[in-house]
Amino acid sequence: MKIKNKIELKKAIICSVIVLLVFLIIFGVINYFEYRCYNYNFNIVVNSIVAKVIEENPNIEKNELIELFNNIDQNKENMFYAYGIDFKKDSLLLKNDLDFSSFMAIDLFILLILGILIAFIFLKYNKSKDKKIEEITRYIEEINNRNYKLYIEDNTEDELSILKNEIYKTTVMLKEIAENSKQDKINLKDSLSDISHQLKTPLTSIVIMLDNILDNQSMDKDMRNEFLKDIKREIININFLVISLLKLSKLDASSVSFTDKDEHIIDIVEESLKNVSVICDLKNIKINVTGDNSAIINCDMKWQIEALTNIIKNCIEHSKYNSSIDISFEENKMYSKIEIKDYGVGIDKKDLPHIFERFYKGKNSSNDSVGIGLALAKSIIDKNNGYITVESKLGEGTKFTIKYFKK
Repeated sequence: MKIKNKIELKKAIICSVIVLLVFLIIFGVINYFEYRCYNYNFNIVVNSIVAKVIEENPNIEKNELIELFNNIDQNKENMFYAYGIDFKKDSLLLKNDLDFSSFMAIDLFILLILGILIAFIFLKYNKSKDKKIEEITRYIEEINNRNYKLYIEDNTEDELSILKNEIYKTTVMLKEIAENSKQDKINLKDSLSDISHQLKTPLTSIVIMLDNILDNQSMDKDMRNEFLKDIKREIININFLVISLLKLSKLDASSVSFTDKDEHIIDIVEESLKNVSVICDLKNIKINVTGDNSAIINCDMKWQIEALTNIIKNCIEHSKYNSSIDISFEENKMYSKIEIKDYGVGIDKKDLPHIFERFYKGKNSSNDSVGIGLALAKSIIDKNNGYITVESKLGEGTKFTIKYFKK
C-alpha cells in the first residue's frame, strides 16, 4: 500500500513555520526599535550641534541649517582623520555603539531561542516516531507469541499510524484464522467421533451376523438368507455414508469446482425422481410435479440433482404408504423456487432447527437413516447461491422450500 499521508511531519513543519514567522515579527519589531534608537541618538547629537552653531552664529537662517544637513557630499575631506577616526570603520556616536552591542546580544539570544525551539519540535517529532516504531515492534513480538487480543488501531493518518492499522488488520485476520483453526480441530474431532459411531454400529452388526453364520453351519436356509440381506443392507448404508462424507469433505475444503450454466428445473426434478423411483414404488407413493417447464436455474446440474435427490428421499422415508408428494417450481426476476411437500408423519418442533446438522437424527427418523443426506443437500444448495428452509407439523407433513437467487 502506498502511504501518502504524513500528518506528523506536516505538523512539525507547520509548527516550525509558525515559530519562524513569530520570530521574524519579533526581529522586525526589534529592528524598528533599533532604528528609532539610532535615529534618536543621532537627532540628539544634531540638536547639540545646531544649538552650538546658533550660539556661535545667531544670524544663521533655518533654511541654511536644513541645507547644511541634507546636502551630503561624500567626497569632502574627512576632517576627523587628524583624530584617527575613519567614517567607514568608526562611529562618532559612542551611544550608538553601545546600543548596537545591546541589540546584537538580543538578536543572538533570539536566534538561540529560535534554534532551540525548532530543534525541540523536530526532536519531539522523532521521539514520537521512535515511540511508534517501538510500539509496532512490541506488537509484532506479541503477535509472534500468538497474542492476537491486541487493540492497536490508530485514528491518525501519518505513515506509521497507517502501518499500525495495517498490522491491526493482519492481527484480526490471524486471530480469525487461529480461531477457525481451533474450531476446525473441534469440528474434526466431533466429526471423527460421529463417523466412528456411525460406522461402529453397522460394522458390529455385520461381524455378529457373520459369526453366527460361520459358527452355525447347520443354520436354517431362510435365517441364513435373512442374515445375508441384513449384512447387504448394512454394507449399502456404510457405502452411502462413506460416499456422502467424501462429498461433504470436498465441499468443506472448497475443492469442488461447480460448472454453472442455465439448466431447466424440470430436467433436474426428473433426473432426481429417477434416483428414488425404486423406494418410491416400494411405498406406492405418487409424485405430483407442477410448474413452468421453461423455468431455469444457473447451477451445476449434477450437484443439484444430488441435493434434490436427498431431499425427496427424506420425504419418501417419512411418508406413509400409498400417499403422495407434491413438487412445484417457478421462476421470477429475483430467484427460482422449488417446493417439495410430503404428507407424512412430520418433524417434531424440537428437531426442526437441527435437521440440517450432520448425523442428527430426530425421533421420527427411520432406522436406516444416518443423518447426513439433508446436511449434504444444504451444503450443495448454499454453495450454488441458494438457501433452503423447512416447515413441518406433526401428523400433517413437511415442506422444503429452496430458493436460488439470480447471479
